[in-house]
Amino acid sequence: MCGRYALYGPVSVSREAKAAADQLEIDLERDLNQRDPQYNIAPTQLAPVIALSEGGYVTKAVRWGLVPSWAKDLKIGAKMINARVETVETKPGFRSAFKGRRCLVPASGYFEWKGPTGAKQPYFIHAPGDDLLMFAGLWEVWRAGEADDWLRTFTIITGEPGRVSGDIHDRQPVILPPDCWHDWLNGDTSIAQDVLAHAREADLAYYPVSKAVGNVRNHGAELVEPISL
Repeated sequence: MCGRYALYGPVSVSREAKAAADQLEIDLERDLNQRDPQYNIAPTQLAPVIALSEGGYVTKAVRWGLVPSWAKDLKIGAKMINARVETVETKPGFRSAFKGRRCLVPASGYFEWKGPTGAKQPYFIHAPGDDLLMFAGLWEVWRAGEADDWLRTFTIITGEPGRVSGDIHDRQPVILPPDCWHDWLNGDTSIAQDVLAHAREADLAYYPVSKAVGNVRNHGAELVEPISL
């Protein structure tokens, strides 16, 4: 699963990513660099996602932990921070969003823990050149009652790990290359299925980081700095 990740700048995008963003009529560098860095994004916190809004695609802060429209309260969101690629189209909590509310979740990298219970070591998994990663995600809207404001929430889709991330954990976020962004956001369900099924393995690296990242109250840049074991 992916239970913590980070997004910080300065964000720079490749030529391919810029072309893909231009196709969506968004400015990734502007939208992400004007936000405060987030070194320890945890469930229930707000984080930027790229999704369709009135007038086109936008980058906006959304609560992590998808809450289906039929949910009775917010608590279910804590259990729906990830959607498994194997069941995302059929599971009741995700299937509606999969049909028409797909999103992209930008990240600098994500954290996973490895080791025996009580002595797990966190690692930061990222692109070797610190390029921006883009996770496949879903978003949803929910409100407690008719008089309440709508709340937007999201989840990150996970699948089998790659050769590198598999050293640390048996799952990883589905990372979409730029040439898949448009199809993921705009295609019908069959196209979305094809994107997930054929997403090529992302080039990743990892290093150990401080156990302080395990505390959601910690937010400093030191959380993504490598340490010696």
